[in-house]
Amino acid sequence: MTQGTSEATDQAGAGTRAATDRDGLLAEQLLRLTRRMHRINKRSLEESGLGITPAQSRLLRALAHYEEPPRMADLAARMEVVPRAITTLVDGLESSGCVRRAPDPANRRVIRIELTETGHAALRTLRDARRAAAQDILAPLTAEQREVFGGLLSALVDEPGRH
Repeated sequence: MTQGTSEATDQAGAGTRAATDRDGLLAEQLLRLTRRMHRINKRSLEESGLGITPAQSRLLRALAHYEEPPRMADLAARMEVVPRAITTLVDGLESSGCVRRAPDPANRRVIRIELTETGHAALRTLRDARRAAAQDILAPLTAEQREVFGGLLSALVDEPGRH
């Protein structure tokens, strides 16, 4: 190998290491931001007085995306968890009056999960808390930076073929 080839190889390796280091730093920053968001979200849930866990709030948000009340299997698939986990979450939300189980009119063996008025009110409270948390986290950014950040997050979050 000639001197010039060796230097080019060293520079390419250094460039790869630098890119890997930047990616590692970005991954760490994303992880820290996610943890911060989770902490703020958890604190908001506790302060709301709703008595809802983060997992239950996620189920409520998932329910809000359906036009017709879904089956528990639909919720499990959407949330990418086992059906048993949905049963436990629904049990807790049902006891707090946020959801109710209802038979499917077309097939009485199928159970649908419906949001109650209490559940809709809880969702509004959760959305307000989430919006306040986002405003707190994004406060250092200008409107233009928020726009760019939103576009970047969309590029990372939106997976092809996912709904």
